[in-house]
Amino acid sequence: MSTSKAVSTDLSVTRNYVRDGKVMQIATLAGGGEPAVCNLWYASSFEPDRLFFISRPDRTHCRNIRADRRVAGAIVTIELDGLGQEVQGVSFAGTAEEVPVAEADALLPIYHGRWPQGSELANVEMMLADGNAHRLYEIRVDRWILFDEINHPDDPRRVIDFARAG
Repeated sequence: MSTSKAVSTDLSVTRNYVRDGKVMQIATLAGGGEPAVCNLWYASSFEPDRLFFISRPDRTHCRNIRADRRVAGAIVTIELDGLGQEVQGVSFAGTAEEVPVAEADALLPIYHGRWPQGSELANVEMMLADGNAHRLYEIRVDRWILFDEINHPDDPRRVIDFARAG
């Protein structure tokens, strides 16, 4: 298989894993440089590859994102049975930011389409009325790392780096 075809196949598999996942872990950087990790429900959109989540702006990860937009994270896409199980999942690196309220109305349907009950937590009217209401955040993915021990047992780690490709 040619390198470009392999990358295209890996990207397709990666995007499917991301679509199938439900919760992601993201790592942000605090002011002193120490990492902080949290778990978040998310929705995805591709071309460009983005992840969306809602959260209150006073949460640690949101404060960290305002200070330093760099994030990394992971999504496990299999049912976990036990130690020794073959793993399939995705990790990523990119930049995150709070979506301005003026743009949120156009992007919230991506999140609400996946998690309809999220419309009770985050909508433009609530954002305008309450400075600490849930906000929409967007992660622009610069790099995916597919880890697939089932389909690639000899070389399970596959890097898809948009920064280098573009």
